[in-house]
Amino acid sequence: MSELTVATRYAKSIIDLAQEKNALEEIRKDMGLFSETVKANHELQAVLANPIVGHGRKIKILEAIFGKKISPITDAFFKIMVNKSRAGVLYATSAEFINQYNIIRNIKRAQVVSASPLSAANRKKIVEELENATGASIELHTKVNHQLIGGFILTIGDLQVDTSISNSLHRLKADFAKGINE
Repeated sequence: MSELTVATRYAKSIIDLAQEKNALEEIRKDMGLFSETVKANHELQAVLANPIVGHGRKIKILEAIFGKKISPITDAFFKIMVNKSRAGVLYATSAEFINQYNIIRNIKRAQVVSASPLSAANRKKIVEELENATGASIELHTKVNHQLIGGFILTIGDLQVDTSISNSLHRLKADFAKGINE
């Protein structure tokens, strides 16, 4: 079974439990913390995926890192996953939990890559426009790429809008080359 299939099943089970215990928001925060921690520390993911490292050791590592920062439900879930030899899919499960949570709460993730940092007013305007267009709450992530020269690239789901000057120049160059060859 693929890692994504396994992660999806475990994420669904923890979402169901969280809803049953009325702790969905709390566990969402825990999964976000876990996901960000693993993303920032690849060694942690390597240890969790390593079958040579014993279950007890993995649980102690998770307790040392997260301790009282996570809910008892999340702590118990992590222990079950480790004891079932599924610690290697904890990161994928946390990511899939967040995806499923976003579907439940009608939250869409959008990313804007711009040539310079967006002002607070621009961020707010983009979020408002996207919320009006999609009917969903928008979680906006921004990045700066000076090579764009100007403009931005907006990605939401599998839709991408590229208004960057570098893209416009590239298209213009391609049009000129096509015109010369004809």
